[in-house]
Amino acid sequence: MACFPWRVFWIIQALVDVTLSQEIYAPHSIRIEGDLTLGGLFPVHARGVSGEPCGDIKKENGIHRLEAMLYALDQINSDDELLPNITLGARVLDTCSRDTYALEQSLTFVQALIQKDTSDVRCTNGEPPVFVKPEKVIGVIGASASSVSIMVANILRLFQIPQISYASTAPELSDDRRYDFFSRVVPPDSFQAQAMVDIVKLMRWNYVSTVASEGSYGEKGVEAFMQISREAGGICIAQSLKIPHDHKQADFDKIIRQLLETRHARAVIIFAYDEDIRGILNASKRADQVGHFLWIGSDSWGAKNSPIQGLEDAAVGAVTILPKRATIAGKIDHFQSRLLREHLGTRLTTKSSLYFDFLFCFFLLGQERIGTDSRYEQEGKVQFVIDAVYAMAHALHNMQKDLCPDQSGICGEMEHAGGKKLLKYIRSVSFNGLVNDTPNRLDKILIDEMQWPNGEMEIPSSVCSLPCKTGQRKKMVKGMPCCWHCEPCDGYQYQYDETSCKLCTYNMRPNGNRTGCQPIPIVKLEWHSPWAVIPVFLAMLGIIATIFVMATFIRYNDTPIVRASGRELSYVLLTGIFLCYIITFVMIATPDIAVCSFRRIFLGLGMCISYAALLTKTNRIYRIFEEGKKSVSPPKLISPTSQLAITSSLISVQLLGVLIWFGVDPPNTIIDYDEQKTINPDKARGVLKCDITDLQIICSLGYSILLMVTCTVYAIKTRGVPENFNEAKPIGFTMYTTCIVWLAFIPIFFGTAQSAEKLYIQTTTLTISMNLSASVALGMLYMPKVYVIIFHPELNVQKRKRSFKAVVTAATMSSRLSHKPSDRPNGEAKTELCENVDPNSKYFGSHERM
Repeated sequence: MACFPWRVFWIIQALVDVTLSQEIYAPHSIRIEGDLTLGGLFPVHARGVSGEPCGDIKKENGIHRLEAMLYALDQINSDDELLPNITLGARVLDTCSRDTYALEQSLTFVQALIQKDTSDVRCTNGEPPVFVKPEKVIGVIGASASSVSIMVANILRLFQIPQISYASTAPELSDDRRYDFFSRVVPPDSFQAQAMVDIVKLMRWNYVSTVASEGSYGEKGVEAFMQISREAGGICIAQSLKIPHDHKQADFDKIIRQLLETRHARAVIIFAYDEDIRGILNASKRADQVGHFLWIGSDSWGAKNSPIQGLEDAAVGAVTILPKRATIAGKIDHFQSRLLREHLGTRLTTKSSLYFDFLFCFFLLGQERIGTDSRYEQEGKVQFVIDAVYAMAHALHNMQKDLCPDQSGICGEMEHAGGKKLLKYIRSVSFNGLVNDTPNRLDKILIDEMQWPNGEMEIPSSVCSLPCKTGQRKKMVKGMPCCWHCEPCDGYQYQYDETSCKLCTYNMRPNGNRTGCQPIPIVKLEWHSPWAVIPVFLAMLGIIATIFVMATFIRYNDTPIVRASGRELSYVLLTGIFLCYIITFVMIATPDIAVCSFRRIFLGLGMCISYAALLTKTNRIYRIFEEGKKSVSPPKLISPTSQLAITSSLISVQLLGVLIWFGVDPPNTIIDYDEQKTINPDKARGVLKCDITDLQIICSLGYSILLMVTCTVYAIKTRGVPENFNEAKPIGFTMYTTCIVWLAFIPIFFGTAQSAEKLYIQTTTLTISMNLSASVALGMLYMPKVYVIIFHPELNVQKRKRSFKAVVTAATMSSRLSHKPSDRPNGEAKTELCENVDPNSKYFGSHERM
């Protein structure tokens, strides 16, 4: 601390020198004498507020860069090989980070080139005034902000003064037609915009917002990013916002609110100046959104501390862009050890109010310690300032060698060469910079060394839509290729690619994750299925009963009851009943060509045989009694042989239809994928079945149903025949019950045509209906006879014989008497005339039931 009084003394002395000297130079400026003068533009102060042109001191962007130029001038002037016998001076101006103020300041550079007419100007004593001729500026180093460089370049090009910028990166400045005297040693924003795109892709982000400071730098930078991202593809811009020049706190708060409208776009590309960056970070803290945004900052943020000082928590996870650089060791030594001695002693005494402001604030108030133990970090653009100065020096050196080959120092030709010739040498200059190349560690830094907000270990996401799950397609949002809605591939669709679903073929269904199709399982009616067990059980009972009845009739074939029943038609009817039971097994058997052939043959044949025999019986009874009313002669075709012939002719019609069916459409098996194609594809099944449609089944049964209806009609007509004669009434009861069974069958059969269980329901319904029909006929027509034959053999005897005429007469009288029960005691009709005729009679074969 012993040196502190000396520091105060030096500063006070410098302050007195500045105050007492006549200020003939522009305010906020530094002037260094030299043979050739270079201009310099640096943002030593921030933009002012409340109408003031300049604000606070900018230590990094301003002082560090300014000192870098002075350091480069020192190095060049001390180099015996570069510009020998020529000393470079400087005229450095403060832009105050404002383009309009910089334009006013830069007029200082062109004063020497403006011709003034002073012939009419006189002092108060009448003498002509003595003007201090301003120094001639041959080239300008700067500016920093692109908006400032653009404004100044428009002035300098009018006076053909070359300009080399160390930090202006706006792509607009690459236009040689508009900014022909402008050069720069930093890459344009298109390079860092490309780097930003690469970073976004590396992080697998595809949904980002942009924020730009109003002006060429911010707007053109964002424009370059958006252009490159469009060309690269895969990146969508959620919002593109702008920070106004004359911003207020409310403007930053509004920007944060707007960014939060698209919360999934956490990554924010920011091309903004220091103070704008601080405003954004502050606004995010006020909105309690620290850690939500993932900032990607341009080179104006770079590695500087000023934008985030005191806002480190809001900037955690930020990725900033800075051209490749390295710290210059000699510059640190220069700034640490020589600043107080040389700059305070020399430069400050050259009427530098610019330096005084900075040194007073940081040294006198103890905010900065410069020494061997001080903590100093070099600003990111320092090396480019030095490169810009060296580029100008090497261009001057080459021009001096060409224009003054035999003379050291400045010759007349060089002094009047002009800026256009110097620009030619600047554009062709080539030299080794002070910075050694360093390997590119971008990928490693981003992946291995990043610290993410809220302690996140994985790279945070910034995507518009999360990836769709397997089996879902992307429904793109119009105008936003990175945004989509996930829609499942439903029904029988599978995921064909990211954006489309396709239907599986008719015999396929989607697999579990809907990435492809798989065969639909094939099913058939199994023997162990409940749908098959019940009809099989009934069929087995019916078959056993039929065989028992048939065996009983064969055993007692010559007894009166069997003979009176009409043995020939009884055996035909029992055969039909047996086939009705057998069809159950054919319908349930695994379909193949043989099974399908048997189905076609026997499906209607059993019923056709049964109802043909019954129809023949009822028709015979009807004709006998109708004929008996007219004459005593028996009707034709009532003998057993005739009855068999009639029954066979009726059955042949069914067989003929089946033969035609075989010829037109040969039997075959098919797999029906539509029958059990449920809404849920997991339950879809292909049904193995015979190639027989529902209509064909009904047509096959239609003839049998016709016989059944006709038989029922005859049963109704013969309902008046006394019960003692033949089987008219049992046949009638059989047909009534059968009609009820089949009337119930039809709506069930067709009502389940659209059911997923169609195969099972229809097969079960059909077989049970046929079993019931056969069982009704078997039970009502044969069980009473079997009961008498077995349990009451004493009733199975022949009665006295009577002629056909006597039987018909007695039956007719009995029929008439049955309609007048009131004429008999207790309302009963006498039936004493009901006696059997000879069982061997060729005309009548019925017996009297006891």
